[in-house]
Amino acid sequence: MNDRTCIVTRQRGETDDLIRFVVGPDSTVFPDLKRKLPGRGCWVTADRLHVDKAAAKGMFARAFKKPVVVPADLGAMVDALLAKSALGALGLARKAGLVALGAAKVDTAVRAGKALLVLHAYEGAEDGVRKITQARRATVYLGGPATPAYKLFSEAELGLALGATNVIHAAVLAGDAGKTVAKRMVALDRYRGGSPDDLAMIAAIADEDDAAEDME
Repeated sequence: MNDRTCIVTRQRGETDDLIRFVVGPDSTVFPDLKRKLPGRGCWVTADRLHVDKAAAKGMFARAFKKPVVVPADLGAMVDALLAKSALGALGLARKAGLVALGAAKVDTAVRAGKALLVLHAYEGAEDGVRKITQARRATVYLGGPATPAYKLFSEAELGLALGATNVIHAAVLAGDAGKTVAKRMVALDRYRGGSPDDLAMIAAIADEDDAAEDME
């Protein structure tokens, strides 16, 4: 049971690619995101699709080899816990001075190569998002780092976590607290089945630039 093999795909994976589940005293299955709870556990690929499938197909009972209670909203429960973890880390990064707020400051952080990632609220206007995306692309074109961008939260959720109002655009800066935010945002994004909005495109720009230099 401690073998890190997904009970759905039957494939082994790294710890960050899986979610551990345990069974409580009342026989209820619940997620152990920190992977620290005692007792037997089983592992599921860290996305909503596989968690929902494991719940629907009775795979937890087979994995634990006993009757278990699977909450009807298990998939949503995991999503909420991942979101809470990501927002909590974001708040700590803000207190450490590692979050830039507002389109202008985000643009500056990206162009300076100091941003680990960019966050856009769901309510973000296309024009504002486009301008920051242009900054991200320009930074890569000039040899700077590729900065992923995510739309994972509403303005209200970001504002509550950051202790601010009208939070539409934010950049998480380099530093230990910033790295923790990046790891948790990646985990949440992966669970929701998404990916950075156009990181592949940005990487392609960098590859094209490298190719052009090789031809010179």
